[in-house]
Amino acid sequence: MPATNDSAPRWLGLGALFHASGGHIAGWRHPARRPDGELDIAFHVEMAQTLERGRFDALFVADVVAIWGEHLDSLHRTARAEFFEPLTLLAALSSVTDNIGLVATATTTYHQPYHLARKFATLDHLSHGRAGWNIVTSVVPLEAQNFGQERHLEHELRYRRADEFVAVVKGLWDSFADDAFVRDVAGGRYYRPQGLQALHHRGEHFTVRGPLNISRPPQGYPVLFQAGSSETGKDFAARHGEVLFTSQTSLANAQAFYADIKARVRAQGRNPDDVRVWPGLSPLVAATEAEARQRVTELQELVHDDVLRRLVQDNIGDLDFSGVDLDGPVPEIPATNRSQSRRDLMLDLARRDQLSVRQLGLRMAGGGMVAGTPEQVVDYMETWFRAGGADGFNVSFPYFPGPAVDFVDHVVPELRRRGLTGPGYEGTTLRDHLGLPRPVRRVRHCEPVERAGGAQ
Repeated sequence: MPATNDSAPRWLGLGALFHASGGHIAGWRHPARRPDGELDIAFHVEMAQTLERGRFDALFVADVVAIWGEHLDSLHRTARAEFFEPLTLLAALSSVTDNIGLVATATTTYHQPYHLARKFATLDHLSHGRAGWNIVTSVVPLEAQNFGQERHLEHELRYRRADEFVAVVKGLWDSFADDAFVRDVAGGRYYRPQGLQALHHRGEHFTVRGPLNISRPPQGYPVLFQAGSSETGKDFAARHGEVLFTSQTSLANAQAFYADIKARVRAQGRNPDDVRVWPGLSPLVAATEAEARQRVTELQELVHDDVLRRLVQDNIGDLDFSGVDLDGPVPEIPATNRSQSRRDLMLDLARRDQLSVRQLGLRMAGGGMVAGTPEQVVDYMETWFRAGGADGFNVSFPYFPGPAVDFVDHVVPELRRRGLTGPGYEGTTLRDHLGLPRPVRRVRHCEPVERAGGAQ
């Protein structure tokens, strides 16, 4: 997407949330799905190449460092018990794709900055500048117990740690100047010593000397994605995020979020045009609206009651829903240490539309599905795009492969016909596709590495 200015067109961005079982919690049960696709690398390759054929800017793999849920009465009825580690998967996909961006989720709560700085720099080199990092602070309770903790750090503390974590990672990516590596065989010099700096960071959460043991990523920094929607999360996104995922359920709410986040970005001294806002979109496309609606009904009927009950519980609070009437109102939910923005969004939706627990669970299972003809789906996307509710969409297909193939074959051509997307990829890197500037290396005034005892 070209940079936003008076002369360049403004393209609608497209990202694809990719888990082989699909974005709908019962998608794996659909008769046209691939229930064994989660660990089938050939299927991942096929879908990545399909999305690239549709000129998606990025393929995004969500992740948690735990089994995705903790209640076996519902977990065994979902496809969330197994999934590839995303950076390993995307490294493999980098060798069979040429243009599509490769975005992985990685938590700042249960990693160390040096590890992630090195891994994402490696992915950026392997893909020739197509890497992106979706920064999260973790939400699934079992993640804490996999790392020696009984529960997550408190919400505000997780974000304080994340702020420092991102600053350290950026500093490590700046270890080498862009032109530091001369690889002068005749002169016997692999890199210029003046082009290397150590970080020497000592903060509240981390002590990291540096430098990083790989040259600066092709993009300077991989593109930084973020999905915080609480007040703390939005401030964090305004400081660091370049593409922001959000889960707004109405155009009015999307417009309010969009205006708010752009104002926060400006208040941080950043250019709001350098930040993209991508709400979620779960499309089901068919030749007629009636056929598309029937497809939605078929999917929703596949959701087991146990799954609905736990889906609501796991997203909005720690209250035990085992005895809650699915056809009754959503009960009062106490304060929680989980994602506050998700909880508030779901409770607001239930109150606004007077939803029962079952109805709220089905809304959540469907991920806000937009069903209709290709023209109707594009109407929806164009309205949000032109009305200041979105710069693009993070598309979650209910199951694979059918809905993704239908979108690429029928929706994407309509987007192009209306001038909402360009005819091909812009440039070679993910930053090029999105029209984002390449970060300038920050030079730190510290003791040179060699005199500090570093490697020659």
